[in-house]
This record gives sequence, structure tokens and C-alpha cells, in this order.
Amino acid sequence: MESIQHLEITDAFMNYLFPFSFREKEREKIMEQLKKHNFKLFDLDNYELQDLYYGKGIQINHQELDQFFLPFIEDKLFPQSVNERGFLRYSKEIKESFALKGNNNEFKFTVNSLDIILCPFGIGIITIRTEMIKELESLTNVLDFMSHFRVLEPKLEEERGTKIYLHNKTFTTTSELIFDYLCPFLKSFIVKNKKMAGYYGSLPFFEDERMLSQAFLIAAGDQLITNDQLFRMGQLDGRDPEGNEFISSTNPEYINRYVEERIHDRWAPNTYTITSLHTQTTISVKSKESLKKEIAQFMSIHYYNLLLHFYYKIMLLRLSFEHSEVSWEKDKQYVEELIELISKFDSHYYFEEISVRSEGKELTNMLREAFYLKPLFVEVKRTVDDLYRAQEKQADKRQNMLLFILTVYTVVSGIYGMNLVIEDWKEDFNWSSVFTYTFFEWITLVTALSGIALSTTLLVSTSGKGIRDKYRKWKREHFK
Repeated sequence: MESIQHLEITDAFMNYLFPFSFREKEREKIMEQLKKHNFKLFDLDNYELQDLYYGKGIQINHQELDQFFLPFIEDKLFPQSVNERGFLRYSKEIKESFALKGNNNEFKFTVNSLDIILCPFGIGIITIRTEMIKELESLTNVLDFMSHFRVLEPKLEEERGTKIYLHNKTFTTTSELIFDYLCPFLKSFIVKNKKMAGYYGSLPFFEDERMLSQAFLIAAGDQLITNDQLFRMGQLDGRDPEGNEFISSTNPEYINRYVEERIHDRWAPNTYTITSLHTQTTISVKSKESLKKEIAQFMSIHYYNLLLHFYYKIMLLRLSFEHSEVSWEKDKQYVEELIELISKFDSHYYFEEISVRSEGKELTNMLREAFYLKPLFVEVKRTVDDLYRAQEKQADKRQNMLLFILTVYTVVSGIYGMNLVIEDWKEDFNWSSVFTYTFFEWITLVTALSGIALSTTLLVSTSGKGIRDKYRKWKREHFK
């Protein structure tokens, strides 16, 4: 399209976040496999890790990362030991070059490293860190690569036909690259929903089968960054199926409104960050040498900020989905577990304030807006209220029924002066004498036997429920 202005990119650092679900009881087994496959536990006190995973010449600052988040968030993001229920990050250096080839384009890139993060409540996140290889690429080619690489299982016609090459290996989808090459051992631990296909069946409440992307782009020279280009970055508009440069809007006013709502322009006109449902992308026209600190922050504090809010979104969607799947008659225990899960997530992990820095607050607000966290959280809180009310109604019904039964037995017993004994029962009892009972003696017999049966049933039921609750609580100890 003639209206699309060209922009040359000299450097592109791109991270892709892929969520999955695993069983908490297998957490230790996963950690054993991670160690076996040379993944290292990320530790802020290990300063040897500062320049290991992020690309040549890039070194993050562990102390800055430690100071950016509020203390109660820091404890969760950087736990002191694997026994703490926080975000356990395992990282591995990859440093291998690949090529993504489509019908109209070829893009060469390096996978610098891989993170596998075990989050609370059985949610995991895989992060793939990639870097552009060529010295110069068009913004169109970079965005086209990002939009195709983040697609795990192509469904649409325009997404098909793209392959990833590594020496003599060919991967037809990004999910093949991840689960057949980068971390094949993880495949057996991923929980799949029987009703859903693909690995996103592991999270049936999540959106389409696309990873969340994060990018830091450096433009060549003194080029002008326009709203059209920022819009394309937010939408990941690369090329259309015919190979032409593509922008998904023809309305300048719409484009300007879109950018205005999502742009962080504190460092304009040199640097901009745009945050959308698909990506958080920073673009700068400054030289790579002068951007060392900004790139390091992109790989550290901004990465963890995005990771945390992405996790919030996944958990809130999960809680809403599980509420919709509740069968009130069959899942009474499940309802209790869901209430407990929501309460623990809300009190232990979900916080609106995560940083004291002004820029951190600004980017946090943008992420919360982009991921619709506030309406999702309001819905989940309403879910808790609904669950509590429904449980109270069910408890009231059970209590009223029990009181009704006890009232009937009290009335019947009162008629007999609280003495439900027949003369035949004082000696050895002969069941054949039952047939000679009068009408009122039959009432006494039925009341006594049913009372004993009811008492026994209540005792067994209450004891069984107590045992089941203790067993379930033991199984759920990983949520603490």
C-alpha cells in the first residue's frame, strides 16, 4: 500500500510467552526433568546469570530487578527456595539460528534462550527469546515474522504454509519447534482438555492459539516514527496473503485513537512503547550503544511486569471458566475448592500496585487496560459472592430438611411420652410376633428402626465427609 511508510530495523529482540497447565502433584517431577535437561533455576543472588540468556552484549542488572517490585511482589516473583509457592523460573541457553520461510518472505533469527516458569496453581509459562540475525530488515518483515511465529497451530488460510528450518530439520508449526525440539520432555506433563484439540486444550478458557509477544525494535538512523507504524506494531500487521505490506485499518482517526489509548510516549520522540492484547512493543531511533540500559530493562523489569500481568489474565479467565463449568448438584466439594482457590489467588497473588516507580506504574496501568483485568476481576469477585450465596442456600435447605425430620421424630416420640418401647422388646425378641402388633405398635416399630437407620446414616455420612475433606485438603496443600 502506498500510504504505508517504510521503516528500517537494525535490531529486533522478541520474546514469546506461551501458557500451559500442569498438575501440581507433578511439580517436583517437572523440576527434576528441567534439571536433567540443563535448565538452571533463576536466582537473583547468582550474578553469573546476568549476561547468560539475553543475547550478545546484553547484561541485565539483578539488583535493579530486585528493587523494581514491591516487597510482597518480589517474594512471589523471586522465591528464595523451590519449596516456596512463587514463580519458579528455569532458564536454558539455546543460541541456535533458524529461518522462518513463508510463501512471500524469509526471516532468519536466533533463539537465545528458553524460560520455563512454574507459576502458582498449576499454570506454567514458556518464554522463547529470539533475536533478528540480518543487519537490516524492514518493519514489515519483522512484524510478519512476529505474527506468524506466535501462531502455534495455524487455523486460518493466511497463516498456513509457513515452516521453520534448522539445518536439516523442518518444523511445520511453532508448536512442533517447542515440543519436538526445544523442550520435548515437557509434553507429557501438560494437562489436556478432552474436549479441546492442540496444546491450548490445556487452557480451554484461553483465546486463540497464539503466544503473547514482547519486542524491542531499533530503527535505523533518524527515521520518523508515525502513528501508522505504531498501529501496525500493536496489531502485528506485516503482510497480507499476497505478500503486500498490510495495515488493518483505513481510517486515520481510528488509528490515531487506537495509538493514543495504548501508547507510552514518556521518552518521545526517540522511544515509544505500545501495548495491546497481542504484544508489548518498544521502538526506538537511538543507537544500540546508547540503548544498553533500556534493552536490559526490557529483558528484566519489563519482562517480569508483562509476565505477572499475563499470569493475572490467565488465572482470572480460568476462574471465570471453572465457575461456568460448575454442576451445582454434583460438584458441591468442587464449589468449595473453587471458592478457596479464588480467595487464595486474590489474597496471596493479585495486587494492583506492584512497583513504586512512576514508569512502572504507567506501564502497569497500560497492561491492566490492554488485558481487561479490572472487568475480569470484578466478574471473579461476583463469582465468589454467587458461590457463597448458593452454598448458603443449599446449606439452609439441608438444615431445614434435617430440622423437619427431627421435628417429626420429636412429635411422634412425644406422643408416646418419649418412650418408644414395646413390651415384647424387653425380653428375647421374636420377629414372628411383629405380625400381631397393633396399628400404634407398628408406628413405634417403624419410628424406632428408621430413627436408628437415620442416625447411623448421618453418622457415616458426616464421618465420610470429614475424611474426604481432610483428604482433599491434603491434596490441595500446594495452593498454600
